[in-house]
Amino acid sequence: MNLPNIITLSRIPLMFVIVYLMYCTWPGAATLAFVLFLGGAIGDWLDGYLARKRGIVSNFGKLMDAMADKIMVIGIVIALVDLHEVPVALALITLCREFLVTGMRMVAASRGVVADGGGKSKTVTQLIALGFYLAAPLINLDGYYLFHWDCAPFVHAVVQSGMVIFAAGTALSVWSGYRYISAHARLVFAEEKPSP
Repeated sequence: MNLPNIITLSRIPLMFVIVYLMYCTWPGAATLAFVLFLGGAIGDWLDGYLARKRGIVSNFGKLMDAMADKIMVIGIVIALVDLHEVPVALALITLCREFLVTGMRMVAASRGVVADGGGKSKTVTQLIALGFYLAAPLINLDGYYLFHWDCAPFVHAVVQSGMVIFAAGTALSVWSGYRYISAHARLVFAEEKPSP
């Protein structure tokens, strides 16, 4: 287990901590959730950078990096749906796309091909949107604790920005999923040759 893979896998338990903090109301919880989320987003870039720099890019690393991205995004999105921040329809579209593409990647991998999901731009867009969502309680709760500011209009604008960016990320998600399926459908749906 090398350092890039450790960084990749660390994003999975980190998601649980972030989601737990999203439900906490004690001072500093929202700030800590936001800081840990930023750490996870930086880790998403850092693991790939280190793997390429050290020449230790592996199929396991590629697959787990994509999987950790999905787990981080889906976990936080489910929490935001429960907290009535993200519309259910957008969350369902995101879930369907991720399960469909992940299933196809697994079939491709079983045939010895590590197919690129091609969804890094949509992941970045989704992470930016989630950053806005997590910044809202930081400003609203911790900002009030520290400075006693009434930032309700600004917080509303931050949440609305998050929703618009997340909707754009959902559109990118559907588009990249369509491109992925189109590019790899022949490989995935090809009949397996019987063993001699």
